[in-house]
Amino acid sequence: MNDTGVLEVESRTGQPKIHGPEAFEGMRRAGRIAAECLDMLTPHVKPGAVTAELDRLAREFVLDQGALPACLFYRGYGHTVCISPNHVVCHGIPSDRALREGDIVNIDVTVIVDGWHGDTSRMYGVGAVSPRAKRLIDVTYEALDRGLAAAKPGARTGDIGHAIQSYVESMRCSVVRDFCGHGLGKVFHDAPNILHFGQPGTGELLRPGMFFTIEPMVNLGKHPVKLLADGWTAVTRDKSLSAQCEHSIGITEDGIEIFTGSPAGIFKPPVVSA
Repeated sequence: MNDTGVLEVESRTGQPKIHGPEAFEGMRRAGRIAAECLDMLTPHVKPGAVTAELDRLAREFVLDQGALPACLFYRGYGHTVCISPNHVVCHGIPSDRALREGDIVNIDVTVIVDGWHGDTSRMYGVGAVSPRAKRLIDVTYEALDRGLAAAKPGARTGDIGHAIQSYVESMRCSVVRDFCGHGLGKVFHDAPNILHFGQPGTGELLRPGMFFTIEPMVNLGKHPVKLLADGWTAVTRDKSLSAQCEHSIGITEDGIEIFTGSPAGIFKPPVVSA
């Protein structure tokens, strides 16, 4: 039994699991619904939108698709999505806060479909955002793309981290060290850990059938973060802006399969610069 009260067919062993074709199909279904949820939210992310209302819309959508919200009741968390604006790095809690013109915000959703987890997040600009905020979002998406390009059979997890870190730091931004990507499948958080920094040729060997997320968190300022008193919300220590984007992927015989691509073609929602 996991923290959502859902019976897990598999358990954490500390070792990456190798999955077959049926598992890939399960992850495609879960990933698609998670991506469709963020597609659905896109037009609602605008000045004046209340984050608790966005969470309600997400919960209704997920349940209407016959899926379960993986985060709801996970370790006591009471919401379907995490909504992290501005200097919130991750795990922001939906509330009566209204989004304001110029905010940037990450929305992170995980769904369960027939036991399989689909986990993804995107960045949204609220109205017109500052050029530096738009640049941060662009750097973060490019960092994810470079991490995805480094993920292939025979590579190592350190290759992914190095590809992300070297690019981000070349753009005079920083990579958060305190949180990482993770294995998933019929377990929400599993091996391997996917650090978004590191040295090439180090870490876990990537083999066909492995499932995990890549989800770089990039700060305009320095990388240290702190956890707020609610036990969930992580923010930048220097109050600089932070951005994140995330895909769930599977390693194939000759590359990767992205399970959480946007069916509407808006994994990177348009961001308008002020």
